[in-house]
Amino acid sequence: MRVEKQGQTEIKLWTTSPRGDVPVEPKALAQLRNVARLPFVFRHVAAMPDVHLGIGATVGSVIATRGAIVPAAVGVDIGCGMEAVRTALDAKDLPDSLGAVRSAIEAAVPHGRTNQGGPGDRGAWGVPPAAVALAWSRLGKDERYQRLVGTHPKVDRNAAPDRHLGTLGTGNHFIELCLDEADRVWIMLHSGSRGIGNRIGSHFIERAKQEIERSGVELPDPDLAYLPESSKLFAEYVAAVGWAQDYAAANRRQMLRATVGAVEQTLGRPLAAGDEEAISCHHNYVARERHFGEDVLVTRKGAVNASAGRLGIIPGSMGKRSYIVRGKGNPDSFESCSHGAGRAMSRGEAKRRFTIADLREQTEGVECRKDEGVLDEIPGAYKDLDLVMAAQADLVEVVHTLRAVLTVKG
Repeated sequence: MRVEKQGQTEIKLWTTSPRGDVPVEPKALAQLRNVARLPFVFRHVAAMPDVHLGIGATVGSVIATRGAIVPAAVGVDIGCGMEAVRTALDAKDLPDSLGAVRSAIEAAVPHGRTNQGGPGDRGAWGVPPAAVALAWSRLGKDERYQRLVGTHPKVDRNAAPDRHLGTLGTGNHFIELCLDEADRVWIMLHSGSRGIGNRIGSHFIERAKQEIERSGVELPDPDLAYLPESSKLFAEYVAAVGWAQDYAAANRRQMLRATVGAVEQTLGRPLAAGDEEAISCHHNYVARERHFGEDVLVTRKGAVNASAGRLGIIPGSMGKRSYIVRGKGNPDSFESCSHGAGRAMSRGEAKRRFTIADLREQTEGVECRKDEGVLDEIPGAYKDLDLVMAAQADLVEVVHTLRAVLTVKG
């Protein structure tokens, strides 16, 4: 860990290790300095080893605050996170070609920009429509959601939360079959709150900007507009974010069920995916926690709760390793760790720099798309995960090392 000062506030960066330093782009450092200048930041800003440029605040940062919250520091993919479960299968139980398994998962879990879910839209092995309807009935009747729609009806317009439930989305969201160090089969997936989370985040980011503009407060970056805890909008935002986090978790549970069903039907045998090795974690969210003897709001934007003994997931990109980790509860990181490797370049730069031949080479041995539509997710577009893990050895210990054998991308 290295420490940088911004006025009276420190920035602690987990970007150094005996194996070498994880590079941090100058614009990301500038964002960290801007956040550290906010008067309500508590103690210091913690930057994880996968830290990189975001909107307002860096992805891969942990920001503890008192008396205010920054909606852009949570972001628009509220509650985005991971789900992983170990099955009873091992490598020898898988067919030589996983093409049929991938097709079955793609049929069972709606994915991509236009494919939405909802009752009646499931593939042959998808979650039964009744299960999706039941999950939505609970979320849709939640007081926080009803208050959100009643107060901010535009947030719900076209967000289709009922139809997005149980769908993967696009970008870096994925479903994988992985093998651990003992060749046991795992199912792992990554997604968030879909359209409704985006609407909630975008709406409150804009409202915060309007409020700050009216107040005359000057900020180092307009995207760092905040909501004071004394304001009505603060309470509305915290309630909406809490609901979106619950929605994201439910979304992942539905997809996990659909994926298990698809694999079982294709292989003709039960997976016996039990709770004893099931792990779930958010990495874009805010929570009330106690640190250094005080109650604070902790915003993790691209970071995972790594409190002592807590299991978490740090995924690699397509074709790379992923890790099941156990937190060490390091107080200086506000008991957090990275949420992945972190992008080393923008999506546009990845498409300019790499070719389909590069993609095929870097994902050799992995059953996945190998076309232009996923070129921006090529492993080479991400930071060196080995360096990232080495830089946070004081934050987590590795429990399982996973390698992907099948990846489904939106």
